[in-house]
This record gives sequence, C-alpha cells and structure tokens, in this order.
Amino acid sequence: MGRKVWIDDVRPAPTDDYKWIKSVHEAKIYICQMTRFNDADNMYHNIELLDLDHDAGKYAWNGGDYIKLLDWMEERGINDIPIRIHSMNPVGYANMLRICKRNSWEVID
Repeated sequence: MGRKVWIDDVRPAPTDDYKWIKSVHEAKIYICQMTRFNDADNMYHNIELLDLDHDAGKYAWNGGDYIKLLDWMEERGINDIPIRIHSMNPVGYANMLRICKRNSWEVID
C-alpha cells in the first residue's frame, strides 16, 4: 500500500496516514526510497498522494520552495503520483498547478 506525503514547513499532517516532510531535499530522498521497478523495468512510486504547500519558509535553504519538487519530478519524468496543492499562496498555487497541468498529472482537489 502506498503512503500519503504531507509537504509543509509549519502545518502538521492532518492525520497519521501521512508522512510529514518539511524540505524539498527530504521529499526527494523519500520519493527515491519509495521507487520500485517492475519486471519490464518500468519505474513506479509507492506513494498514494503528494499533498504540497508552496512556501518552504525556514526550510527553503534545503532545496527551495516546494515548487522545486515539482520541477525535479518533471525533469525526471515522475508522473504517476497524484498531487494535491494546499498552499494559501495564490500565485504559488497557480504556478504549481500550471506545472501539473503541463505534465497531465492527476491533481486532487
């Protein structure tokens, strides 16, 4: 079973079903750890949902704001993880949503 990942610098994960991650670097490591390969050598990720904020606050020193995680996923062709954006930053939200739509990623409301 996959895991839900909550990526936010200050707000704790809403339930115990989530792994709370506070930096982009930590999120990259976790995604890589959750990567598996099937018999056809296709990559898939054992993650049910990435639930992201935009502003990393004091954790921005460790990889930037959370939009940088989406940039990283785009560069690597990681397109099989549903995404929810819970940011209160309207410009950041719009920029993150644009990346998701450009890649035809599943966005959960």
